[in-house]
Amino acid sequence: MTLQGKTGLITGASRGIGRAIALAFAREGANVAVIYAGSQQAAQHVCAQAAEYGVQARAYQCDVADFDQVKETVQAVQKDLGGVDILVNNAGITRDGLVYTMKEADFDAVLDTNLKGAFHLIKHCYPIFVKKRAGKIINISSVSGLMGNGGQANYSASKAGLIGLTKSVARELAGRGICCNAIAPGFIDTDMTAKIDKDDNQLVGMIPLKRMGRPEDVANLAVFLAGSGADYITGEVIRVDGGLAM
Repeated sequence: MTLQGKTGLITGASRGIGRAIALAFAREGANVAVIYAGSQQAAQHVCAQAAEYGVQARAYQCDVADFDQVKETVQAVQKDLGGVDILVNNAGITRDGLVYTMKEADFDAVLDTNLKGAFHLIKHCYPIFVKKRAGKIINISSVSGLMGNGGQANYSASKAGLIGLTKSVARELAGRGICCNAIAPGFIDTDMTAKIDKDDNQLVGMIPLKRMGRPEDVANLAVFLAGSGADYITGEVIRVDGGLAM
């Protein structure tokens, strides 16, 4: 149990990649704070599953785009679970459309959640990590942030910005023994990609491994980056994309 005694705070943890990471952390012995925006029932279900591994698991509703809500949530996690050792910024939304037709509100909403939300969590967890001179920050970016994607200017910009944020925070905190890395998933089979035809030969043909990824593929890497085996890795962006962006 590589994360025994640690506490992980995971945003967007009620489903998809966030859910897989929360359960993988619990399986490795970490207490988990399941941060969600929508379905309390889904979040509580994740907590119940995590608790089966003998760890503490609590759900917290929070709009990560809201600075004050994030501050209150981090304080609540500290009080309930005794602190934060691992922060996973996974919460994300899409509002797809061509730049020509994209509404300003849709551009702002995606940046506020995907990028600014990560800033909010890092800012409020920053003093916790600095005081302990230890901690792991894992930002879930995307290959869209590396390659760009037509019809996703807002999403791609937010994920590219997350990479810049990752590298800047890594440089700031390295002297305190705190690591900050990013994971860049490709096509992962989640609710966010539900509209994609999983049997689309053209899509699968773009992926060298000839399949979409599973949330667990991302979670496995998150577990490694959160553990002591990754103590000398910081400022990295690691793709989990079946070779799509190589």
